[in-house]
Amino acid sequence: MATYLIPCLLGLEKLVGDEVKRLGLQDVQVENGRILCRGTAEDAARLNINLRCGARVLLVLSQFSARSFEELFQGTRSIPWEDYLPRDAAFPVKGYSVSSQLHAVPACQSIIKKAMVERLKAHYHLEQFPETGTKYQVRFSLFKDQAAICLDTSGEGLYKRGYRAVGVEAPLRETLAAAMVQLARYRGKDPLCDPFCGSGTIPIEAALIAKNRAPGLNRSFEAQSWGFLPAAAWDRAVQEARDREFHGSYDIWGGDIDPRAVEIARSNARKAGVDDTVRFEVADMRSFRRSDTYGQLVTNPPYGQRLLEKQEAEELYRELGRMWQQLPDGWRTLILSSHTEFERCFGRPADKKRKLYNGMIKCDLFMYGNVSAGQLSRNRRKK
Repeated sequence: MATYLIPCLLGLEKLVGDEVKRLGLQDVQVENGRILCRGTAEDAARLNINLRCGARVLLVLSQFSARSFEELFQGTRSIPWEDYLPRDAAFPVKGYSVSSQLHAVPACQSIIKKAMVERLKAHYHLEQFPETGTKYQVRFSLFKDQAAICLDTSGEGLYKRGYRAVGVEAPLRETLAAAMVQLARYRGKDPLCDPFCGSGTIPIEAALIAKNRAPGLNRSFEAQSWGFLPAAAWDRAVQEARDREFHGSYDIWGGDIDPRAVEIARSNARKAGVDDTVRFEVADMRSFRRSDTYGQLVTNPPYGQRLLEKQEAEELYRELGRMWQQLPDGWRTLILSSHTEFERCFGRPADKKRKLYNGMIKCDLFMYGNVSAGQLSRNRRKK
């Protein structure tokens, strides 16, 4: 059995843990900023292709105590690197240290690299390694003097779905957009709208969720070229994901006042294969109205840090609050903002808040609407 480590944005741990459980992996442990689980070698493909909210998929090679450079060296050298890396492999080292005696990251990188070379020299009988072949990105973490040495199976972060070649200012990462849609309990039955759609990330992720389409189908992953992982596993994971897709009619809408942003959103939807599921329009948020009894409004308006001055942002939030008051009571609304005065400007305290990070920006997800999932279901049956 293989051990996998899936880092994620702070605040999304439970969502990612639930995703991993639904994929059938074992011994799922939810920790701050990461999830650990166990599975087969083939699960590297399934995790990469299917995870919506995880940052990347790391294959854990060893975990051990490392309070000194000698312990770090010996622990790394004890890993059977020859089982993973061919003689021409490129093996750069990246990592971080938190609350550990070994706090100098460059020094730790150097020690790990040296230990790997010493192990590989003994096996391949080489004094130097060309590193001209396939890349095997080594990632390490040191947390409270416990080291984890991993191989990064993803390559580029999982938020890079492959559909957003260009974007507008202050883009929202796809993994965070998917998390917002999931926290809205959206499953495709009700309308979902984003009146600040920008490059379309939230509506596109909603469309992928509604269709149950795996987010990683349109991209490649670093581990696909690794010799020790079965190549057929990727084909099987793709076919399994396609077999689970839904085919139906959905009401997903994105609007933005910027015509250029709307054109980019439409292009991104085509690349994601959901242009038949989501529609984008040039629209002013202040004129947004819906008569549907139930729905989800999920949006990421400008924060007043990069796109607007603070006073302009506050006026925008006041207008958003006035627009929101015109929506029917059955609408569940989620708004992501880093502005400390959002609720005052919006005109109502949130029913619930959740701390999240948009990149390095600390935000709150303000949730309005207390109708539970069960109540929504009962109300629909009465209609």
